[in-house]
Amino acid sequence: MMVSNRGSVLRLLFWQWRYSVLFAFAGALAPAVHRVLGWHWMTLPLPPLVILGSTIGIFVSFRTNQAYARWWEGRQLWGRMVNASRHFASQVLAYLPRGPSGAPTELQRELVLRHVAYVHALRVSLRAQDATKDPDLQRTIGDDGALVGRSNLTYALVATQQRALTGAADRGELDALRLQSFDVTLAELLAVQGGCERIKRTPMPKGYGFIADRLVVFFSFLLPFALAVELGWMIVPINLLICLGFQLIGEAGRVLEDPFTMFWNGLPLSQLSTMIEVNVREELGDSELPPVPVVDANGILM
Repeated sequence: MMVSNRGSVLRLLFWQWRYSVLFAFAGALAPAVHRVLGWHWMTLPLPPLVILGSTIGIFVSFRTNQAYARWWEGRQLWGRMVNASRHFASQVLAYLPRGPSGAPTELQRELVLRHVAYVHALRVSLRAQDATKDPDLQRTIGDDGALVGRSNLTYALVATQQRALTGAADRGELDALRLQSFDVTLAELLAVQGGCERIKRTPMPKGYGFIADRLVVFFSFLLPFALAVELGWMIVPINLLICLGFQLIGEAGRVLEDPFTMFWNGLPLSQLSTMIEVNVREELGDSELPPVPVVDANGILM
C-alpha cells in the first residue's frame, strides 16, 4: 500500500509509455493532415466530442469506484480479522485454566500459535504464494505442518482449533457457555476469510476495462480533428494530457480490483499479520517477537 506519494510525472509517463506514445501520435495526426496534406475538410464538430468525453469520464470513473469499493471492503475485512484475533487470544487466556504458576498452559499456547499460523496462512493464500516457502508461516505452524497440503489450509486450521476446544470442553476445562462464545469467534474468522476469498476469486467483468480502454483510444484520435485548426501543434500535449488522464483513472481501477496483490496498491497484509502475531504473543509472555514491517524508502507498506 502506498502510504506517501513520492511519484513524478515522468514516472507516470514511463508507467503508461505505450499509451503516452499512442496519444501523442494521435494528437500529431490531425495537424499533420491539415497542414502537410491540406485536408482541411477533415475537421469534426466539437459538441459531439464533448458529450463523448463526458460519457468516457463517467464510464472509467464508475469502474474505478467499484474497484475501490472492493479494495476498501478488503481493508475492512482485515480490520475485523485484527479485532477477532485479539479477542480470540483474550478468550483463550481468560476462559481456559492457566498453569499452577499462572503461566499459559501448553493448550493455551498451542491455540494462540495456531491462530497466528492461521493469519499468516490466510495472507499467503490471498497473495497466491507458496505456503511451503513462507518463513512466517513455517515458523509458526509447528506440528500442524502436515495440513499445508490441504485444499484449504486456513479452514483446516480453524477446524483443528474447533476440535481442540471441544476436547477441552469434554475434559471439563471449558463450560458450555464459553465454548459457545469461542464458536462465535471462530465463525467470525471464517466469515472474514470467506469475504476475502470472494473478492479474490471473483474478478470484475473484463468488459469494463476493455470497453473503457477502446473508448479512450477512439476518443484520442477524434478530439484532435476538432481542435487542431485552432490549436495547431499544441493539440499534441493537450491530447496527451486529456487522454492520459482518462487512461490513468482506468488504470487506478485496474490495480485496485484485487486488494491482495503484491503491487504497490495492495493491502499491507504482511504488516497486519505480523502485528497480530506480536499482539497475541505478547499476551503469552513471549519476548522474542518478529519486527513489524514499516514503510520503506519508496513510501510503500506491504
